[in-house]
Parts: sequence; structure tokens; C-alpha cells
Amino acid sequence: MMYQRIDLHTHSNCSDGVLAPAVLVALAAARQVELLALTDHDSALGCDEARAACEAHGIRFVPGAELTCLWRDREIHVVGLNLDRAHPPFIAHCAAVLELRRQRITAMAQRLSRAGLPGGALAAEALAAAAPTRAHLARGLCSRGLAGTVQGAFNRWLKRGRPGYVSAQWPELATAVRCIVDAAGVAVLAHPHRYRVSNGVLRELVEDFKAAGGSGLEVSLAGMGPGDADRAAALARRFDLAGSIGSDFHEPGLPWRPLGRFAKLPDRIMPIMDRLGL
Repeated sequence: MMYQRIDLHTHSNCSDGVLAPAVLVALAAARQVELLALTDHDSALGCDEARAACEAHGIRFVPGAELTCLWRDREIHVVGLNLDRAHPPFIAHCAAVLELRRQRITAMAQRLSRAGLPGGALAAEALAAAAPTRAHLARGLCSRGLAGTVQGAFNRWLKRGRPGYVSAQWPELATAVRCIVDAAGVAVLAHPHRYRVSNGVLRELVEDFKAAGGSGLEVSLAGMGPGDADRAAALARRFDLAGSIGSDFHEPGLPWRPLGRFAKLPDRIMPIMDRLGL
């Protein structure tokens, strides 16, 4: 089947998105998406709800998750598609990372308290989420008038070098990729254009990702400029990686990440759907 509109990178309120899985699927249906993956951070908790909603709307569903990991002390994200969510090692991996997330949010909230902010209340709200992230803290800061935008909250308080930042010892890249592959999934390196590294270091990252068992690269993603897309396509060709398509959707209010992407891939790029058997 030739899918005309595809989105294989989305987030619901089971991680740091704002829409429930069924509401996200309804929006995808309104945007005529035909193939959809839910890829919450280190969690597949929303996939059952999303699958049921996709069946109701006639959308082909792909269960997924976006795993957080480290490569040379840099945070990297790997999307797992078509996962066996019942695979015990996958469940254990997500549970361990979830605990790391909770510990990190608690530590960041303590730092925010020392900076004079209501860290306890911010932590309580964030920790109520299924998979708490810095975005939950950022939204809490915004709701209290302590930041004008989520990005502003990151820039002032939550990103590396700011008063509330705490690093995390996520699993290594090879561990995350192996977790996906062992769960019968296809591993896709997420948003390569966002890693602030030189072209040479990015090639080394992609090379290590492929050596670990990675199969795909996001080459058509909302927010990619022409130069970003060209670099991603060149890397996909060089390392024989299939091209994936997505929005990294989190909420309707971000127009630069619209839900649903037309299935346009550069020349000589294998569609990730082929490796998914779709």
C-alpha cells in the first residue's frame, strides 16, 4: 500500500505531549493521516488507546516509543517502531528509565527551590505524569507566570548550564538500540539535525548507531531546513539506512510541528515502511 500522509513520530500526554492518545488520533484523522505511530518518551503506555482509536478512524497504527540514551555523554533519542511492547526486557528498560526520570525531576525541582521558585509544587505536578520530563516543569513555570513560553522556561531555567538543570545517566546508545531490536522493533535515529555537533561527529554517531543495529534515520521531519534534509539524506545513503517521516508532534499550538507529514522522501532513500513490512 502507498501511504500518502504519514507520521511516525508523535507524543501524547503519556509522556510530554498534551493530548490524550485518542484525541491525538482524532486530530491525525482530521489531517488525513493514513499511517501513524505513537512514540512517547521511554513509554508505550498510550499505544493500546491509540491503536483502538486508529482502528475506529481507519488509520494504520504502528506501536512505538522514543528511547532516551547517551552517546559520548550527549543525549540522543532513538525511535523504536513496530515494537513488541510485551517483551519483558523492553518493559524493564522503560521502567528503569522512568525511575531515572523521576529522580531527575526531583533533583531539578530542588535546584529550582534553591533559586527561589516553587520547586515542590512544580515537582508534584510533573511527577503526576506517566513519564515526567523537563517539559512538565516548563509548563508549570509558564502556568505560574514565571516564564512566558515553554522554550523561554528552558532557556532561563531548565537547559544545560541554567539554574535548574541536572544531567541524567541515561542508558548508552547501543543499549537502547539493542532493546528495540530485541523487542522485534525497527530502530530509527531521531532528528539528526538537532544534535549540535560537527558534520564529522554526526557521521560518527550515525556509524555507531548503524553498528549497534539501527535501521533508519529521520530524513523528513517537521522543522528541517533544506540543508538539514540534504545532510540527513546523504547520511542515510552512506550508511544504508531507511528514511523515516514524522512531525515530533507534542501539541496543536506549535505550528512548526504539524501533525501529519506528506510521504516525500529524497531520491534513492528506502522508505522505512519497507523495513516495517508495511
